[in-house]
Amino acid sequence: MIAEVLNRPGHLARRFQQIAVSVFVAEAEAAGYDLTPVQYAALAAVKAHKGIDQATLAGLIAYDRTTIGGVVDRLEQKGLVSRRVSKEDRRARVLEITPLGKRTLVGIEPAVAAAQKAMLRGLDASEAATLLRLLRKAIDASNELSRAPMREG
Repeated sequence: MIAEVLNRPGHLARRFQQIAVSVFVAEAEAAGYDLTPVQYAALAAVKAHKGIDQATLAGLIAYDRTTIGGVVDRLEQKGLVSRRVSKEDRRARVLEITPLGKRTLVGIEPAVAAAQKAMLRGLDASEAATLLRLLRKAIDASNELSRAPMREG
């Protein structure tokens, strides 16, 4: 019974996520950065989409709209992004990456690459490509089932 439970996709996905977060944080800390995977994704999205609002950011990185504010709060406290009220919609917050945020993205990249490699250790290049292709296929087919579906910006 337990072997069956431990080999189900939900359990395996949860375990892979635990490993992925642990590896990312360890590599980031070893490189001198205090950034979580979600903060990294948010920072990269803010850089790629100048003037993005928080709700759109949440959709782009498939993160819950009600909790994206906390992620942005921490990025702002670290001096990596700035936030201001939108001129078009006073309820919306517009985000901009700071010079420190840009330097952080460049500086952390070797740690991110090392983390990605570590997450796939035990797989050869072909197996890693297959795993990523199949994960993408499964995620794309189930995106709308998520509490925080990925949305195009």
